[in-house]
Amino acid sequence: MSSAGLVSELERLAAAVSTQKPGEQEISLPALAERIAKALGVKPEEVAILAVSTKWRHLHFLVPQALRNVGFIPLSSPSALAARTARENRTELDNRFHETRHASVFEGVKAESLSAEAIQKIVSAPILSEGKVVGVFQVSRKGSSAALSGADFTSDDVNKINALCKPLGKLIQHLTGE
Repeated sequence: MSSAGLVSELERLAAAVSTQKPGEQEISLPALAERIAKALGVKPEEVAILAVSTKWRHLHFLVPQALRNVGFIPLSSPSALAARTARENRTELDNRFHETRHASVFEGVKAESLSAEAIQKIVSAPILSEGKVVGVFQVSRKGSSAALSGADFTSDDVNKINALCKPLGKLIQHLTGE
């Protein structure tokens, strides 16, 4: 499925769940992440969706599933790209992420569904709902080196990722109840 088709499908899903109460219909975020990964040409483990907890002022992982119970990222973190994305409400593309000083604690998590390879390239985009940041959507390319991780992300990739953020915002707001 193309990313445009996926955006349309997510919009239909978001419209359908917006009329329901939280918890009435379960959405499989791991399955959704797999479909997003396929549409964007990355591995499922290279798709991360984080939600903002306004109560606790942090981000927590919704996917990858293996990172859900590992910890959280304070919104005040000066070295976490996801926190900066949420604070500044700005998409960032970094094809030299492996050279950038960043919080790498989640990259070191060992799980069957996650590779031990480092993030080499990344796009980090804010997920909005009703004009406020409710999450962060990150798509990365992992590998033992930048050259082996795949092609650089392009402005076309950023446009596709940003297009997915709008319907993701409605879904996240429904799922988290915030």
